[in-house]
Amino acid sequence: MRSAVHKRIADIDARQWNALNGANIPFLRHEFLAALERTGCVGARTGWEPRFLTLADEQGLAAAVPGFAKSHSYGEFVFDFAWAQAYARVGRNYYPKLTVAVPFTPATGPRLLIRKDLDVAGTSKLLIAAIEEYSTEHSLSSAHALFLDEPGRAACERAGWLLRRDCQFHWSNRGYDSFDGFLDTFTAEKRKKAKRERRRVAEAGITFDTRSGNELDGRLLDRVYAFHRDTFLRHGHEPYLTKTFFAEIARTLGDALLVKVALHAGKPVAAAIFFRSDDTLYGRYWGSAADYHSLHFETCYHQGVEFCIEQGLARFEPGTQGEHKVARGFEPVLTWSAHYIADRRFRSAIDDYLGREGAAIDEYAEEVRSHVPFREPPIETDP
Repeated sequence: MRSAVHKRIADIDARQWNALNGANIPFLRHEFLAALERTGCVGARTGWEPRFLTLADEQGLAAAVPGFAKSHSYGEFVFDFAWAQAYARVGRNYYPKLTVAVPFTPATGPRLLIRKDLDVAGTSKLLIAAIEEYSTEHSLSSAHALFLDEPGRAACERAGWLLRRDCQFHWSNRGYDSFDGFLDTFTAEKRKKAKRERRRVAEAGITFDTRSGNELDGRLLDRVYAFHRDTFLRHGHEPYLTKTFFAEIARTLGDALLVKVALHAGKPVAAAIFFRSDDTLYGRYWGSAADYHSLHFETCYHQGVEFCIEQGLARFEPGTQGEHKVARGFEPVLTWSAHYIADRRFRSAIDDYLGREGAAIDEYAEEVRSHVPFREPPIETDP
């Protein structure tokens, strides 16, 4: 295996890169990562500098990780600001660090991308060794692999990285034949509340239009982006992703990009932006021009669940936070990250902290699970 570090995804063959993404996850596709670079969403100016680590053999690209040299911790959704402050208190530099992740995307998936014909465990070990070597050579304080799938989590654990868990709320398709069939599994009280939410939106005269990326014309895309941007501005900052980024992926990703547009009197009043893989729907952004009762819940959650049932998708990940999702049929799911800390003293302190934090996360997830709306406990499914 020959290792290399690339500062542009454009330097890696798109076909070979996408062949490593067996689940066809849109955020890991070459087109998505290339659009981030070409539209200035990542780069030195943003503090996300691409460092794609690859392994190659006689057949070409064998394995890779989406890596970024970071000068801050924003846009990661795995919060380590307290760790940076601890370094600063003793006169040490926490930044730069290496982050193995998809920028601005708190969605679980592969981070150690490996060609199908190769041994997963052995190749994962080589990739992790390459990450550690790069970190050492460039005097980085740490490396962080975020929102890991199970094979990646297990590989990092075998390598001695520190594991960290958090809790999100995901929806699982248990063979529902319709949205009403899904609601039939709720208790009477919760089912009544969900139906009332949907009815209020319909009574307000709102209908929905579903558009894939290649069905978004420039005018509608501008409107959808304006909704999205307004949500970020309400929280005090510009969105991470630009309008030109969405214009590009609408063209290059096609059906992997999905928008639910809420219409009143035929005019767009709100929109939710989703992505989809072969088996999962990912909720990402939302915005509205006016305050309609229950419109957020309908646009971002009920519409997404209904789409998954219609399309036979297995899961719906609507993003981070939001205990309000539980009453609408989303369940607590643990998400995982792994952390390589170069300094042994900081590693020991962080390890101790993660042990206490993890116990609290487990307790929280168990408590939330007691509030799911189903009449019977759902049958456990693989995450």
